Amino acid sequence: MKEKILIVEDQFVEADYLRLMLTQAGYIITGIARSVSQAEQLIKSEKPDFVLVDIFLKGKQTGIDLAKQLSADNIPFVYLSANSDEEVLNAAKTTEPYGFLVKPFREKDLLVALEIAHYRHKHNQESKWRSEKQLTKDLYTIEKEEGNWNTKVIETAKVLQKHLPFDCVDVKFKPLESRHYSGFAFMRAGFSEYQTIDLNSLSNMSGRPMEEIKDLLEHNSIDNTAKWYNGDDFKKLFPVHPMKALFAKVFGFSSNIVLPFITSDSYMFSLSFFRRLEEGYNAEHLDLLFRLQQPLIAVMNSISANEKRSALSIHHELTSIPHRKAPDPNPDFGTIIGKSPALLNVMDLIEQVAYSDTSVLLLGESGTGKEKIADAIHNLSPRKNKSFIKVNCAALPPTLIESELFGHEKGAFTGANDKRIGKFEKADHGTILLDEIGEMPLELQVKLLRVLQEKEIERIGGRDTLKINVRIIAATNKNLEKEVAEGRFRLDLYYRLNVFPVRLPPLRERKEDIPALAYHFMNYYNHKSGKKISGISDNVLKSMMAYHWPGNIRELEHLVERSILLARGSLIEEIQLPAIPKTSAAGIESSYIKTIHENERDYIISILKKCNGRIWGAGAAAEILNIPPSTLKSKMKKLGIKKEFIP
Repeated sequence: MKEKILIVEDQFVEADYLRLMLTQAGYIITGIARSVSQAEQLIKSEKPDFVLVDIFLKGKQTGIDLAKQLSADNIPFVYLSANSDEEVLNAAKTTEPYGFLVKPFREKDLLVALEIAHYRHKHNQESKWRSEKQLTKDLYTIEKEEGNWNTKVIETAKVLQKHLPFDCVDVKFKPLESRHYSGFAFMRAGFSEYQTIDLNSLSNMSGRPMEEIKDLLEHNSIDNTAKWYNGDDFKKLFPVHPMKALFAKVFGFSSNIVLPFITSDSYMFSLSFFRRLEEGYNAEHLDLLFRLQQPLIAVMNSISANEKRSALSIHHELTSIPHRKAPDPNPDFGTIIGKSPALLNVMDLIEQVAYSDTSVLLLGESGTGKEKIADAIHNLSPRKNKSFIKVNCAALPPTLIESELFGHEKGAFTGANDKRIGKFEKADHGTILLDEIGEMPLELQVKLLRVLQEKEIERIGGRDTLKINVRIIAATNKNLEKEVAEGRFRLDLYYRLNVFPVRLPPLRERKEDIPALAYHFMNYYNHKSGKKISGISDNVLKSMMAYHWPGNIRELEHLVERSILLARGSLIEEIQLPAIPKTSAAGIESSYIKTIHENERDYIISILKKCNGRIWGAGAAAEILNIPPSTLKSKMKKLGIKKEFIP
């Protein structure tokens, strides 16, 4: 049975043309609305399955205003537009449409767009249902398994992380009749690793005395309402939640979502999640937590009464739980280096999308590692044993791009002496990376759009169409919204590629990863050049942390390679960084001061892991770090690194 479709279009000729095409294709037209108010009335009375909505309507309200309501009511819709500027496109994206048609379009374009929208809507609903069903099952499994606070809370955090992103989770609880509560705070330290933040480590990180933090806890309100807070709304909590204010200051949190609940043994619990992103949470996240309330209560019910009483015996102490790595294997992210929050967010997105056939659009400055991310997506997908074809659209002459992508028959044009198999055909049943997609000529963008929609190609000079099954990953360092607004990139192709965008952070937004990246490149070029460089001096690391890195990871790699070749001893003691502009030096330096302790802590932990936690002796951490063991122990105490933290 064909869907019922509502057309929202204020141009009579265009609306009637749409009605005619859709009726001939077997769709049922519930009506034609020429304004948002008319559309709202028809939606209530006719309940359409799909809506075609023009962005620019006459009157105060636009198609985007209507789309917000459609999205809230879970009615799929496809936008119609003749043109769009960057601001309108950004507003349209937030409504999460299921398609975009640019006028004028062919009848086949319309019907294919509707088929894709239907598939995406159905797949999206089924995917969410399956994902949530598995999450609920995982939580009930945690409830039934043997375990204490260590196991139960960490495992709960781990399964929630895939569906409710967070940089830190705070678990608080108290008996209903008591004013005093206890709690545990877990900071994400790696892809499947979490670190306990206790009073001692919080005191060291914040530079505030332990007694002062205990006093903050004494005057901290407990969350008793399920709600989410972003940006300024989060900051408004600080006067009554001084601990949230402290966490925000020390760790840079900008958003928070809370779920309080009561267990069967009369304990009040509060799960509080934090993110550094200002727009970290929304109503959908809160709805998910509401639906998970019963399995979450079951997990907390399963923790023994003795453990709860024991945790409450020391007022306000955040009981120390050792750093724990998830027992199941991490996804293979290949040579992606780093554990910064910005990179972990990208890795979360990779894990979510890799196993599907969804198109992915990688956005980011030059040198941020878009090709490495594409490699990881392919290697984690069911297509990993199939072809992965990479095409640099910027490197191909415009006259050859079509032949390179789609192939040609012998004699198709002058110089076509043999039949050529195109990149899409070679990638059949595998993955294709269209790198620098923003450089593709407009005339070829139309052909690419049809290939993506109809899943078939035709070689130049050929008569037959060939069905293909290819997963698309596109990448660009350009602002495609701006390119669309200025007429250099098709709006419908942009939307077709922008199904699952992943923004890669520049290196200046993930400075915590610089030492790990620098040592990775040092080891690589050390081996390649046959040198025996053992480390990087503190001054060089400080210079790296203070530099702005306009060339990102690629620039860092080239500079480390050059420094290896120029090094005279066993240590890199100089690096030839471009001069830092005076106007920005103060801001960059302050950024470096803010992250240096976290950076030093991560580096020491990485060395201890390699040494299996050994501090003394030949080949142990103190020797590798070239400091006395007593100094290393002192640093570990200051930075809150415990022996049990090391796996």
